[in-house]
Amino acid sequence: MPFTLSIDEAPPRSGLVWRNGFADLGPAFFTELQPTPLPAPYAIATSADAGRWLGVSPEWLASGTALQVFSGNAALAGMRPLASVYSGHQFGVWAGQLGDGRAILLGETEGGIEVQLKGAGRTPYSRGGDGRAVLRSSIREFLCSEAMHALGVPTTRALSLTGSPAPVYREEAETAAVVTRLAPSFIRFGHFEHFATQGRQAELRQLADYVIDRYYPDCRGTDATAHLGGNAYAALLQAVSERTAALLAQWQAVGFCHGVMNTDNMSILGLTIDYGPFQFLDAFVPGHICNHSDHQGRYAFNRQPNVAYWNLFCLGQALMPLIGDTAHAQAALESYKAVFPARFIARMREKLGLLQPGAGDGDAALIDGLLQLLAQGGVDWTIFWRRLSQARAGGDYEAVGDLFLDRTGWNRWLLSFQERNALEDQALAADLMLKTNPKFVLRNHLGEEAIRAATRGDFTVLHTLQALLERPCEEHASQDAHWADFPPDWASTIEISCSS
Repeated sequence: MPFTLSIDEAPPRSGLVWRNGFADLGPAFFTELQPTPLPAPYAIATSADAGRWLGVSPEWLASGTALQVFSGNAALAGMRPLASVYSGHQFGVWAGQLGDGRAILLGETEGGIEVQLKGAGRTPYSRGGDGRAVLRSSIREFLCSEAMHALGVPTTRALSLTGSPAPVYREEAETAAVVTRLAPSFIRFGHFEHFATQGRQAELRQLADYVIDRYYPDCRGTDATAHLGGNAYAALLQAVSERTAALLAQWQAVGFCHGVMNTDNMSILGLTIDYGPFQFLDAFVPGHICNHSDHQGRYAFNRQPNVAYWNLFCLGQALMPLIGDTAHAQAALESYKAVFPARFIARMREKLGLLQPGAGDGDAALIDGLLQLLAQGGVDWTIFWRRLSQARAGGDYEAVGDLFLDRTGWNRWLLSFQERNALEDQALAADLMLKTNPKFVLRNHLGEEAIRAATRGDFTVLHTLQALLERPCEEHASQDAHWADFPPDWASTIEISCSS
């Protein structure tokens, strides 16, 4: 059994105070249990920035106490470990009861941040699984969580990554690891579906009231809800729809494929959550499928916005016993259709350094023409945008044109782009582009290199990647050659599935 440390016992002290709001909802929402201790844990990586957000010092984060706590071998006084229950649709099919099968919420701090261990052992919701996470997938989640945060995309955070020689069996024997994840809340669409499908309206209302009071207080009795008849639950659906729309606009703009957008993987706060078979695009192929378990292509890159709306519709159905009025629910969901395209165009205008609003519909046509051109040539998404940013700053577009087989089409688009540029302050526009379009993203082959080195006990590749991804828009000149280059041929053979 894990032992309990008083926060006053082992210097340096964490200084954390716990209030555990989700645990106060009661046992209908979770099962209290302790993590399964991780044998012989060792520290692999920590995020100092995530630590600052949580409110712990780098010294404490590097301490033996932190290692034991974030491996599931110890608990700080005031923590209330639990695994929550939820249900959901998986690949468009109702899957019934799910829940935290390998994640355990340690507690919520006084500052409103929940701390969760992923890979902490079996729970009542493991459905026959071992409740563990493997080193391979844990490295990917740790790196991508912090990379997405650095890109300005709403996401859960990764505080630490610990490993163990303990064997874990997937397609082959691997070793165990635990990622410590942070978020204001880990509540998902599936939490609401769970109680709605069971007809447990009291618990559904309790959960909705908790989410509104904690995270969406403007949903009650404000002018913002007047068009919804002052219905707080319809206002909640609208607020979640708008946050989800903004999130998807950012995913599409940065070229991020989630890979498994089940309703149980959708955050009620509009966060990127559950990094499994994700991928950042290499070539811009709109129909790219990153998840090799997705045989029908349901979660292809260009389908993500529509899937998000489908998931919101499921959330709306779950909330209907509280909303009551179908028209209000439909109006709440309609907000997604307005917010997503507006936010996507806004993100793309930033990528193009378009600051002046006077061009009207011309910007949308310019963006659409560029996307068609990129898709026709399968142009590398990240390298194109970075080269375009550098060209905007330096005035030489030759290296950008080299990416296109259709040079005539490129030159035609470039002429339109340069005409539009005349409306802008060139220095401000170039600076915006360089700060918006990253040089470094977590490409699959880079993650694979970190994983292969880590399995040999070498974490230097992981640490180098982490440093680059935490400042993705900086040049890091001494690191240029490899980490920002085109993917090697073998990258196309990497298969990432739901078991990853």
